[in-house]
Formats: sequence, C-alpha cells, structure tokens
Amino acid sequence: MKILALDTSTEYCSAAVWIDGDVEVRETRAGQSHSDLLLGMIDELLKSRALSPRDLDGIAYGEGPGSFTGLRIACGVVQGLAFGADLPVVGVGTLLAMAAGSGAERVVCCVDARVHEIYHAAFRRVAAGERTAETEGFARYPHPSFNGGWRVVHEPSLCAPGAAPGLPGEGWLACGSGFRAYPDELEQHYAGKLAAIDLELYPHARDIAALAAPRFAAGLGVSAEEAAPVYLRDKVALRIDERANR
Repeated sequence: MKILALDTSTEYCSAAVWIDGDVEVRETRAGQSHSDLLLGMIDELLKSRALSPRDLDGIAYGEGPGSFTGLRIACGVVQGLAFGADLPVVGVGTLLAMAAGSGAERVVCCVDARVHEIYHAAFRRVAAGERTAETEGFARYPHPSFNGGWRVVHEPSLCAPGAAPGLPGEGWLACGSGFRAYPDELEQHYAGKLAAIDLELYPHARDIAALAAPRFAAGLGVSAEEAAPVYLRDKVALRIDERANR
C-alpha cells in the first residue's frame, strides 16, 4: 500500500510517503510558510520514489485540531491532489498522531489554542483485544485497531488549562505547546500524574500515515470533497473585547 501523508497543523510542516511500512519524510519548521513549502516537499518525495499521485492508494492528512490556516492549507492540498488522481482520503486527529509518535504508553496532549485555551486529549496504548472501562473512543475512532492500538481516554476538546479533564492513575507523558504556554497551570493541575513532559513533540506525517494505513486497508477512506478540518472552536477569530472577556 502506498500512502502520501501530510501535516500543517502547527508551526512545523511535514510530508511522508509510506509504502508498506517503509516511510520517507520531509519536514521543516515552516513558521507561516506552509503554503510555500508543502507542494515542493510532496513533489520531492514522489520523485524520490518514482511515483505519481495516481500510483498512490490514498492520501492522509492531519485534520486537527491546530492552526486554522494550517488546517485549511492541508485540506486544500489534499482535495486538489486526491480529486485529480481519484484517490480516497483519510483525516487523522493531530493529537492522536502526537500520542502515536511519543513512544509512551499513556499520553496527555495539550496544544496551545491561544486566548488562554488549549486543545486537549488523552490516550492509552492497549494490547489487541484488551477490555477496559475507559472510554471506548468516539465515532471517528471506533476501535483501537483503527487508531494504532490507542484507546481514547479523553476525546479532543477545547478548554482552559485549569479546566482540563483529570487523568486516571500516574505515569503519564505530557506533551505539546500548551505545557510551554501555560506550564504552571498545567503542571499544578496534573500534580502527581505526570512522569515526564515533552515540549518538542508535534504531529508528524509519518505517524499520520501509519495511523491511516489500517483505515485505508479497511476501505474507510472517503472522497476528496469530504476532506475537512476539525477546528473544535466555533469562532475562528475573536474581537479584542471578546478576548478580554475570555
């Protein structure tokens, strides 16, 4: 199976070609230059593997949450490539991709959402067939076999740092820019729960490709026009007075 994957949800920009588990990546800290860099990275990857878009079995992308502009860039590129090559697409949650790339067993992801809010989710890695009383997952991730063996403990949500959902047990890896933006609040909120904090972990195309592969194999890809970002926030922009009220 040949999958192109990309993510532009943070200040980083990454793309990957995944061929039956073998992956080649391009990545850079793009700042605000994702739209200038992404197509060149994709073109370079496809040429390095002597592929055209029509040789692919599908395109995966980080659907969010994350930067509003970045998510729109990803969806636009995915729709253009997939529509032209008649390919299915799969959106992968960016917070799930962070957990998958962490190497840990329990991961709480907190990404800075600005205006004193975070995008939050928590995941636990489980063995195949393991039964648990924890949340079974939500509609987009119906079973751990379709999310890389991860079970959803807390669905992705938007909240204030001090109002983040609690964590069962101890030994959690904390990750994401939220812990850089609001370190005191989050570390106090999760006192005694965290084993380590990784401020450099971000969603990456290689993990998005690996998470998308079983969904493509199961025929869960959708048409290009169904590629859509997951914002979590109802309003993309707030007035100065609305920010002050928050």
